[in-house]
Amino acid sequence: MPYQTVNPFNNKLIKEYPTHDDSQVQQALATAHELYKSDWAQGDIQPRLQVLHKLSELISARVDELAKIASEEMGKLIEQSRGEVKLCAAIAKYYAEHAEEFLKPTRYPTDLGEAWVENAPIGVLVAVEPWNFPYYQLMRVLAPNLAAGNSILMKHASIVPHCAEVFEQLVHEAGAPEGAYTNLFISTDQVGNLIDDDRVQGVALTGSEKAGSIVAARAAGKLKKSTLELGGNDIFAVLDDCDLDKAIKAATYARLNNCGQVCTGAKRFIVHEKVADRFLQGFTEQMKAAKLGDPLDPETTLGPLSSAQALKDLEKQVDDAVKAGATLHLGGKKLENNPGNFYLPTILTNVKRDNPAYFQEFFGPVAQVYVVKDDDELVKLANDSNYGLGGALFTQDIARGKKLASRIETGMVYINSLTDTAPELPFGGVKRSGYGRELSDLGIKEFVNQKLVVVAK
Repeated sequence: MPYQTVNPFNNKLIKEYPTHDDSQVQQALATAHELYKSDWAQGDIQPRLQVLHKLSELISARVDELAKIASEEMGKLIEQSRGEVKLCAAIAKYYAEHAEEFLKPTRYPTDLGEAWVENAPIGVLVAVEPWNFPYYQLMRVLAPNLAAGNSILMKHASIVPHCAEVFEQLVHEAGAPEGAYTNLFISTDQVGNLIDDDRVQGVALTGSEKAGSIVAARAAGKLKKSTLELGGNDIFAVLDDCDLDKAIKAATYARLNNCGQVCTGAKRFIVHEKVADRFLQGFTEQMKAAKLGDPLDPETTLGPLSSAQALKDLEKQVDDAVKAGATLHLGGKKLENNPGNFYLPTILTNVKRDNPAYFQEFFGPVAQVYVVKDDDELVKLANDSNYGLGGALFTQDIARGKKLASRIETGMVYINSLTDTAPELPFGGVKRSGYGRELSDLGIKEFVNQKLVVVAK
């Protein structure tokens, strides 16, 4: 698939980017491996942390410019793009300030003598990242691993090459040496060849379940560590004692944020029967009120899907769900007579377990609404999923919310808030949503050698 920028608002081609051939890939790998063997990676952490400090400053100074690039390239609303850029600056700053503490040796009392575990880099990492958060996905990998001393070869999604290019430029401008972070416009076959190379020691992927299974199998075949952040079919539970107005407002944003193209976006709305009618009425009204338009226009509340193919795929999913018995309560079609990739806000009800939609992730502004009679039924429905990434619970009884959160099989649960992210909080899931964690102190430990050293008595 060619690397090209196509504006999803009007499907106009902006620019095409040349791909890297095998000789360029090999040179990039050699440079990255050589840097890993150098004092930059093996020595004092401070030079690496200074790069992250500088990177945070550079990003903070260019918020509007970077946000516009993302919005034009993949359709995110401009204010949401600004938020993503600011989050990237915060992640870089977070690891600049905390990585040294996270990586310091841990002492272990033992009768054998003096013992500690130190955290050393492991080498070159290959990362494969998606388009939906075109900067944030990169920063989640870069910041902790640059601090740890690992070198990164990054294969970004083919529809966001401008974001990929400008991010690499920022890293170099911040003072990172050649090989610390390299953007590669390469094919899936070239990614596989990199994974096979002995100089590569780990693989991180955020993307689809299919892509994750392929990459994980390739890495496992070479006995290499991998982390996967894959799809989600997150619940948004509305309990009978919640602040219903707050829940409806949050539910609408949770489903329409980034045009519904969020792995942790709320997709299955599980509502207590006592408030189901009122919730559905309010939710429908707010979904209808979405203003479709140019993502650069601050008045727009719902932008286009990322690509023409994404629109086509979502249309088919919804059509198949209805054919299999789901009720189309709202929407269910693309915006007619428009050159962009717009899909109307959609609500599906009466989705039965034998409907393919029941287990699918809808990557777009499509909500499924389910009604349950009690907490046990809520938990059973929530856990009847192949995925387990995030989830949200709305209740004014916090003790009740905590008990439910503990029973739900997922990597993250937010009570009285939509699923969110922050530099200091671990991010990741279970089941087919993947394994491993990014961000926080956990994220920096995924690709280090936790080496035990013992000095005998």
